[in-house]
Amino acid sequence: MTEKQKEKWDFKPIIGITLVSLLICGILYPFFITGIGQVFFPYQANGDIAKLNGKAVGSSLIAQNFTLPIFFQTRNETTEPSASGVDPDITLQMAYSQIPRISNATRISAAALTSIVNQNQQGAFWIFGSPYVDVLQLNLLLIKDYPSVYSNFTVNR
Repeated sequence: MTEKQKEKWDFKPIIGITLVSLLICGILYPFFITGIGQVFFPYQANGDIAKLNGKAVGSSLIAQNFTLPIFFQTRNETTEPSASGVDPDITLQMAYSQIPRISNATRISAAALTSIVNQNQQGAFWIFGSPYVDVLQLNLLLIKDYPSVYSNFTVNR
């Protein structure tokens, strides 16, 4: 093999560029961005953890699985499709449609449940977007506001 042929197959620059790229893009950049998130947006960077009596009970960023009739439930795919299927929010109409079921199961008045939904609506800005409610937040409010009904679901300190 001649000297020219040996130079053709020199992999040192390729390996060096690969290792430097891996170090910068795979290690340094993610740590840098994570650090910025922790400093400026710690609540969001840690998953918007919802707490009840100081204990973590879920994340406001992803739907929680509520199946009991005494709780508000996330969207049903046949009635309100979503892109991911794990959205934590439902429309006001979906929340209102669940009020009779929850009222019958808990004996909390429909007016009180409607008031809770109305007081916790989010997301409407003038004509842009539809109002919605966070299912986890509604259910945590029910647990806090009606301890006799939801006594089995309180989180002890």
